[in-house]
Amino acid sequence: MNFAWPRHATRRAKGVIFALLAAWISSCTSLVQDESANSTGDVARTVVSDSVSGEQLYLDYCSKCHEGGLPKAPHRDWLAKMAPDAVHRSLESGIMQAAAGSLSPGELIEITKYLTGVDPSDYQLPPGAEACTGSATIFDMSRPPATVGWGYDTRRFVPSESAGLTIEDVPKLKLKWAFGFPGAVRARSFPVIAMGAIFVGSQDGTVYAFDLESGCARWTTRLSAEIRTAIVVEPWLPGEMPEPSPRLFFGDLMGRVFALDALNGDILWSVRADDHPNATITGTPVFFEDRLYVPVSSLEVLTAPDENYECCTFRGSVIALDPADGAIKWRHYTVPEPAVIQGLSKAGTVAKGPSGAAVWGSPAVDAERGVLYFGSSENYSSPADENSDAIFAVDLKTGERLWRKQLLAGDAWNASCYFGAATHPNCPAERGPDFDFSASPLLIDLPLGGQLVVAGQKSGMLFALDPDNEGELVWKVRVGAGGVQGGVHFGMTAEGNRVYVPITDIPIDSEGQPIEGTMYPGIHGVDALSGQVTWRAVADDQCGDRKFCDPGISAAASAIPGVVFAGHLDGMLRAYEGASGKVLWETDTSGVFDAVNGTAHGGSIGGPGPAIGDGAVIVNSGYDFGDHMPGNALLVYTRDGE
Repeated sequence: MNFAWPRHATRRAKGVIFALLAAWISSCTSLVQDESANSTGDVARTVVSDSVSGEQLYLDYCSKCHEGGLPKAPHRDWLAKMAPDAVHRSLESGIMQAAAGSLSPGELIEITKYLTGVDPSDYQLPPGAEACTGSATIFDMSRPPATVGWGYDTRRFVPSESAGLTIEDVPKLKLKWAFGFPGAVRARSFPVIAMGAIFVGSQDGTVYAFDLESGCARWTTRLSAEIRTAIVVEPWLPGEMPEPSPRLFFGDLMGRVFALDALNGDILWSVRADDHPNATITGTPVFFEDRLYVPVSSLEVLTAPDENYECCTFRGSVIALDPADGAIKWRHYTVPEPAVIQGLSKAGTVAKGPSGAAVWGSPAVDAERGVLYFGSSENYSSPADENSDAIFAVDLKTGERLWRKQLLAGDAWNASCYFGAATHPNCPAERGPDFDFSASPLLIDLPLGGQLVVAGQKSGMLFALDPDNEGELVWKVRVGAGGVQGGVHFGMTAEGNRVYVPITDIPIDSEGQPIEGTMYPGIHGVDALSGQVTWRAVADDQCGDRKFCDPGISAAASAIPGVVFAGHLDGMLRAYEGASGKVLWETDTSGVFDAVNGTAHGGSIGGPGPAIGDGAVIVNSGYDFGDHMPGNALLVYTRDGE
């Protein structure tokens, strides 16, 4: 790839793009999958070594597919963070066995060494989870998942009976146990609590069913690609018994959707959500009335810095799956028609569009109206069309578009704009501002009846739309200054008609330039009836000389009655009084913790934010997106640590 830093690029801008590229590279891990997953995904992985024999074997046997020849086999540049044992296993006995059948055992090792830089026989993961014994192995079927949070209800409000915590309990929270995800530098999957267990995914593709009380593992299942979504547990009513057993649903970074048996981790089915080689799933699938609604996004936005890349063709979508077998019942594209040739870029490469309008966040279900709401990203290439930076309403049963409300026109951007926006061949003429609706919309009940769809944008703006009048704008208010990293980034929460709005406000624009003006990093209360900001809790900058640290809130927030919990990019986890924004409790998660499997390292809190249930507050600490502090800690807090 032809990368050249513009002279004005800041350290933070460079760090952001490196973090984005790292996410892109690590996402291409689908060649290494157990055959029992029945997946159509495909990849391996790559750090170039000096092994001539391994390189030549790769060129002779692998490069035809993994250098662009097979659309479903992402480029080898995607493969850099795959575990060596997983690569070797796929060649020796997994999905690539047929392709590698003529090679000797030694040659398989040489290819693995070339792709990963490590001899698989020398590779050892850090200690994993201790297996449960005795009563800790038993799933309590009288405790179904509370249908709150991503995967069920984007408002992320947990009632008292599900939370097991009150506002009086919050100051008493202490660490009960910690786990360090082996071999991980980020922790992003949203934990879901059910049956006395915590279900969560990891960077190396392992799904864990932890005993909530002790932190031992009832089971683990290792797949091949990073899991960033929540592990959604199929719900059932108390007193009923799901047959044959409840299922788990989630997506991975390679764009595959999985169903697992919740009681033993067995893979039931796997399907790829989109044929585009850069497709991924970042938003949590939603389970509702025997349908699974899956948002589809893409990392094609990160391939554009290659001047020779024909940018761009991906279209965002949401698909409805049959949870029994993963069959696609309908698909709704945000950009209705495939991209067409628009001309030639400045490098003489074919330029295509419109594209993009990815769906980064989890959709919101409106059961009463039979509607699914979701937001879209910017276009990836010119021309910017009417489908970017918009809120969509589609029919739950058919996927038919009911209405679309674009709230910012003319936004087309991709990562090439960091590399000299005015001169890079693949930077769209619009040059941003990259103001996605990356956070999920919320369906808010008003005190005198009626509802609003409330959506937060990376611009720092908050919008309220009328769901009964084709998304007509009711009000809008500026909560943060906004920027390429938000504004509103991963998600909001709400208690009644009070919306809690996390703001990142890192002062960098879509070209890596500093933003001037007042920043509002922190959490803010907004009255959904009037659209007024009722209080602000702007975070103090306590980073000191710590690198990759910011005080803002990128992660999604969560609420219980009277309290909103939010994790900050400096590693602070805080509980705020819902009525005033007063800090009720705080703890620093950025350090080193004694863990049930040795040591856990905390860092920035990003992505899913805190999960709450059964008397516990659970958070992942360590998320390196956007040049922030890496880590691998899963932390469980309870009253007095009991």
